[in-house]
Amino acid sequence: MAAAASHRLQPQVCHLNEGHAAFAVLERALHFMEETGQPFETALAVTRAGNLFTTHTAVPAGFDRFDPVLIEPYFGHYAQRLGITARELLALGRLDPGDPSEPFNMAYLAIRGSGAVNGVSRLHGQVSRRIFAPLFPRWPEAEVPVGHVTNGIHVPSWDSQAADALWTGACGKGRWLGTEDKLERDIRGVSDATLWQMRTTNRASLIEFARDRLVLEFTVAGASADLVDRARNLFDPNALTLGFARRFATYKRPNLLLHDPARLLRLLTNPQRPVQLILAGKAHPADGAGQAMIQQWTQFILQPEALPHVVFLSDYDMLLTEHLVQGVDVWLNTPRRPWEACGTSGMKALVNGALNLSELDGWWAEAYAPEVGWALGDGQEHGDDPLGCRRSRCALRPARKAGRPCVLHP
Repeated sequence: MAAAASHRLQPQVCHLNEGHAAFAVLERALHFMEETGQPFETALAVTRAGNLFTTHTAVPAGFDRFDPVLIEPYFGHYAQRLGITARELLALGRLDPGDPSEPFNMAYLAIRGSGAVNGVSRLHGQVSRRIFAPLFPRWPEAEVPVGHVTNGIHVPSWDSQAADALWTGACGKGRWLGTEDKLERDIRGVSDATLWQMRTTNRASLIEFARDRLVLEFTVAGASADLVDRARNLFDPNALTLGFARRFATYKRPNLLLHDPARLLRLLTNPQRPVQLILAGKAHPADGAGQAMIQQWTQFILQPEALPHVVFLSDYDMLLTEHLVQGVDVWLNTPRRPWEACGTSGMKALVNGALNLSELDGWWAEAYAPEVGWALGDGQEHGDDPLGCRRSRCALRPARKAGRPCVLHP
C-alpha cells in the first residue's frame, strides 16, 4: 500500500467537466487528509483551490439529482472515511442542508468543492448565475461567482480534406497552434472560386454519403425496390443544402420549420431556387414529446412532393455528424433562448465554409455577423424553462411558471 501511495498521481488542477464527476472533489479531499492528517473541512477548503467546475447545463432539470435513499447506502461508509456523517455529506449536495427529503444535486457538490465555476458561453454564464443564485443568498445575481469561457472546437477533427487543404494553402499547416492574429487576413485572400470549389466538393461528398446511408436504411427496413432506387439518386449535388441534426428535445424546437408546412414545401420545391434539407437526430427513450416531433417530420417527408427534397437519416452518430457539418451549405439551429448552453455544431459547419441560420443563443449570440449567416429571434428571452414545475417542493420549482407539465410530475 505504501508503494502504491508513493506512485499516486498528484494533479495540481482537477477539471470537472459537468457535474457527473463531482465526487472527485471528495476523493481529492480524502487524499489530502490521508497525506496531512487534516480534518475534512480543512482538506476541502485546501483542495477546492485546485478544482474547476464547468457546467454545460442551461436548465435546472438537467443536473444529476439522486434520492437520499440511493446515496446513503453507497456513501455512508465513505462519509466515515471522510470523518463526517452521512447527513453532512448529503448537505454538500443540497440547497437546504436541513431538508432530509431534498435530492442530492451533483452540481451543488461541484460548486461547493471548486475554486472556480464557469459556463460555456457568455449568455450561458448569465443563465448559470441565475440558476445557482439560491446557493448564494443575499448576493446580487450579477455577482454570483460563475464566469464563462465560450466553448470552441478542435478544428482538425471536424474540417474536411478539402477544407483543410484550403486553410493550409491560405494560412499554413500550423495555423491553429499559435495566435490567430493573421488568420482573418489570410483567409480573406482566398478567391471566391476556390472557396466555392471546396463547398462543391464537400456537398457532393455529403450527398453521396446520404444516398448510401438511406439505401442501407431502406434495404434493412424491407422497402420496395422502387424506393431503394430513388434513394440512390436522391438530391442534387449542386442544389443549396441545409442541415439540421441534434437531439430532439422540446427546447431545441426541431419542428420549428414545420410551423407553416405548406410554405416550407413551396420553398423546397421551387424550380428556380432548388433547396434540399437533411435532418438527423434522436429523442430520449422517455421523451414522448421529442419522439412525436420526429414522427411529425416523418409524416411531412412521406408526402410525394416532399420526398425528393428532404430526408431524415436515422441512427444519428459521430460519423453522420462529421459528414453533415462538412457538407451542408447552411446549418440550422432553432433552440429556445437561452437554453442552448453553447451549440458548437455551428462552429464545425462554419470552419467548412457553411453559413449559420441560428437563434441568437449560445456562441451565436457572440459570433453572429451578417456576413457569416443569419440570426433568428430578437435577442430576447420568451417563455420559461420547458421542463419547469409548479409544485412548491419539486426540484424544478425555479421554473414554476412554465406552461408544460413537469417531467417528474406530468
